[in-house]
Amino acid sequence: MTTRRTLLGLAAGVTAAAMLAVSAPAALAQEVTLRLHQFLPAQANVPKLVLDVWADNVEEASEGRIKVERFPSMQLGGTPPELIDQAIDGIADVVWTVVGYTPGRFPSTEVFELPFMVSDARAASSAYWQMFEEHMKDGEFADVHILGTWVHGPGMIHSNKEVTSPDDMQGMRIRGATRQVNALLEQLGATPVGMPVPAVSEALSKGVIDGTTIPWEVTTALKVPELVDNHTEFEGAHLYNVTFVLAMNKDRYESLPDDLKAVIDANSGHDFSVFAGGTQSDADGPSRQIAVDLGNNIVTVSEDQVAVWRERSQPIYDAWVAEMSEKGIDGQALIDQARELMDAYDGGN
Repeated sequence: MTTRRTLLGLAAGVTAAAMLAVSAPAALAQEVTLRLHQFLPAQANVPKLVLDVWADNVEEASEGRIKVERFPSMQLGGTPPELIDQAIDGIADVVWTVVGYTPGRFPSTEVFELPFMVSDARAASSAYWQMFEEHMKDGEFADVHILGTWVHGPGMIHSNKEVTSPDDMQGMRIRGATRQVNALLEQLGATPVGMPVPAVSEALSKGVIDGTTIPWEVTTALKVPELVDNHTEFEGAHLYNVTFVLAMNKDRYESLPDDLKAVIDANSGHDFSVFAGGTQSDADGPSRQIAVDLGNNIVTVSEDQVAVWRERSQPIYDAWVAEMSEKGIDGQALIDQARELMDAYDGGN
């Protein structure tokens, strides 16, 4: 005998089944939210021109199944040197960071930070990715999934007095980003002051430092042209470079379904690394123009004059190769390979 209660039960069952049928595609879609954490303001060049492009492309290619939440200026907490461990520990899903913020932890990357090593950011970023896959992926970076490896454009000096030769550096307190940059500053006679880039503006304005080493592109976000009157750039090879990584928590990556892993993979790797390094370098020009418009003094060290700077910095190569040898790493082989790969770079053709 069919009762009213039975009919109501059947109706409820049919309704529930219909709701499940409607929601099944959404469940199968397996939407994913990734938290991207980094240390610069959202309007700075790298977040705006590189990280947002990566995130937007991933969201679009996944047809909305991946959402990338962006947290600039260390909004998830911690300090810039902690970013790589935030990715390893899962505090953030993806981070962008300066490798040298953790001195000595990823020694092979320092080959691209040696003075006058790099002449082109795209060529160096290409070489960096290739050497990452060969030497670093299963070694120094085994605890994290690396999405991109790149360097910025020419590293240079921004200071409160004119610098035309290494002798002008004597006694100056200059901010350096990494261990190798600080070694270079010390070799040139300056007093290196290590600090993450977000601290530069306040340090300059309060006279804690007399100058800073950064590429042109980041000077805009830090208001450096308004804080110093002098800028020293170099023809030919760059005074120095800093290495970056875009890194993802390894378990988070492995937990993705294969089709979403494929989306991440397609938007990462070698070509993305070259894009990131090249884009960062291309942003130097507009930032330099700001200093020009302010009437600041821009010193360009000619290639002939650079020889003096090269000679003064040579001991850094010797010391680095010896130090790498103590770690069981053939530093000279890394130098030779990096140069060979950069020389062979054909612009992606």
